[in-house]
Amino acid sequence: MDELAEVDDEPKGPVGKAFRLSAADSLSLGNALCGFLAVCVLAYSAISQLQANQAFEPEPRYFATAIVLLLIGATCDLFDGLVARRFRASAMGAELDNLADVISFGFAPAFMVVIWAAFSPEGLPLWLVLCAAGSVLTAGVVRLARFACVKTKSGDFMGLPIPMGAMSVVSIVLLFRPSPVALAGIFAVAWLMVSRIEYPKPKGQLAAIVLGWIMINVACLTVWAAWPEGGDTLIKVGASMQIALVTAIPLRMLMFKRAQRKERRAVG
Repeated sequence: MDELAEVDDEPKGPVGKAFRLSAADSLSLGNALCGFLAVCVLAYSAISQLQANQAFEPEPRYFATAIVLLLIGATCDLFDGLVARRFRASAMGAELDNLADVISFGFAPAFMVVIWAAFSPEGLPLWLVLCAAGSVLTAGVVRLARFACVKTKSGDFMGLPIPMGAMSVVSIVLLFRPSPVALAGIFAVAWLMVSRIEYPKPKGQLAAIVLGWIMINVACLTVWAAWPEGGDTLIKVGASMQIALVTAIPLRMLMFKRAQRKERRAVG
């Protein structure tokens, strides 16, 4: 009888189909691989200098390579949902997407914060640097878990999407030297990811604009990696635009809600 009970408790259905990867899953795996390679590049830049008994100084080319990899991962993340809707999604597509996002947009930017600030001559406390990096990773994990469980009525994102959060952290790293103020900006990005502020979901023309923005950033970073002196201005402009975009949306939402409250008071 026990054996029969165990057989009855086993899951039924086409279990084998859960192990078939779709085209969208391949993009998710590509996203995860890009995040892993970005971490490897940053780790190699630190290890190679420390082995040579040199004072560690983040090498711009290594940072540019890591950021290009993250942007390629963001492109894969943008397209995997489109491909899944256009063709088909596997049974584990959503889980693969979230796991890949944790690597590329949670762990990789958090590791970048550590490389950027932990060895800086400014002498920031290590515990503060680790707290800032940990907040990025923790907020990203919570953000993804909430996204899987909670759906907004408007269909928009609740909280800053994790790819935009990662790019905002990268922008702070590119624009500023390590300092308490810069770390405060990183904490603010982590808070935006778990906040209740709604961010518009890229659809139609907005999705095309986001893709174009990513491609422009990849081009600028490639120029920076090959010719740091000439590409530095382009990077600063792109990073400033990213931070302006992320901060402008919450301000716009606050103004919109305030206007709605005034209208309700006027009607009441």
